[in-house]
Amino acid sequence: MEIVVLDGYTENPGDLSWEGLERLGKLSVYDRTTEEQEAIRRIGKAEIVIVNKTPVTRRILETCGKIRYIGVMATGYNVIDMEAAYEKGVIVSNIPSYGTDAVGQFAIALLLEICHHIGHHSDAVKAGRWQNCPDWCFWDYPLIELAGKNMGILGYGRIGQTTGRIAQALGMKVLAYDTYQNSKLECETLRYVSQEELFRESDVIALHCPLFPSTEGIINKDNIAKMKDGVIILNNSRGQLIVEKDLRKALGSGKVAAAGLDVVSAEPIRADNPLLDAPNCFITPHISWASRESRQRLMDIAVRNVEAYLSGNPENVVRL
Repeated sequence: MEIVVLDGYTENPGDLSWEGLERLGKLSVYDRTTEEQEAIRRIGKAEIVIVNKTPVTRRILETCGKIRYIGVMATGYNVIDMEAAYEKGVIVSNIPSYGTDAVGQFAIALLLEICHHIGHHSDAVKAGRWQNCPDWCFWDYPLIELAGKNMGILGYGRIGQTTGRIAQALGMKVLAYDTYQNSKLECETLRYVSQEELFRESDVIALHCPLFPSTEGIINKDNIAKMKDGVIILNNSRGQLIVEKDLRKALGSGKVAAAGLDVVSAEPIRADNPLLDAPNCFITPHISWASRESRQRLMDIAVRNVEAYLSGNPENVVRL
């Protein structure tokens, strides 16, 4: 049984082990595969292909006719031509839940950086500004206390709930919006609201919803106009949830006080992205998911998915 990993570096830059997959077949691991022809050559006659972001196109599936299973080392599977895979009877599995705690924690990390500019002030101290300061202390940005403020969370599934619990622990009140509402979660510091109320009443808005036609571009000029002046926006879900030129304008005017983003519309980010020079906009390179603990869970589930396929009872199968 031949198993090929086409882009293993992001998942495992060297701090994890491929031993689980090695036990299941003859394993070839490539750090990166960027060209379609290169992917075809590397796959060869392999039956099992593991990818993260390397596209598996119709041409690859037609040329590499031995492929029977594709394991996506991620939740999203848009890199796979699912129609072609379905036509050829290729099973595709993803990993639906592995980084819930890491992503929720990262959303709050973005928020705390906005509130306190810790990195900036640490650099200022190391540059000698504190030791040469005529005052006992100094700060270069307004420092924001979160207790008593409203955290609006668009999408209150597993990750949204994790972010909500941390926000409540910080003394915030959570305004949750989701198409599915679990009334058992409601309490003095959490209630479900409409989108309109969430936009109107939130001091901080965190995006944890999936990318659907109904959510694409949900942060746009019209909805921003409904928000409080000085709102903070967080997004470590999907970049396409935000109309970036509209957010850029709102950051420039001060309508949006700050944004913390781990995702953008096109990744890796392009040099012409309007948010790169936006004021008070913090951008990280899509790393919410990437704690070692989270990546180990991802690896473990990927191995279990392959084991399940080999046993004839595939799990986490993506359906058309």
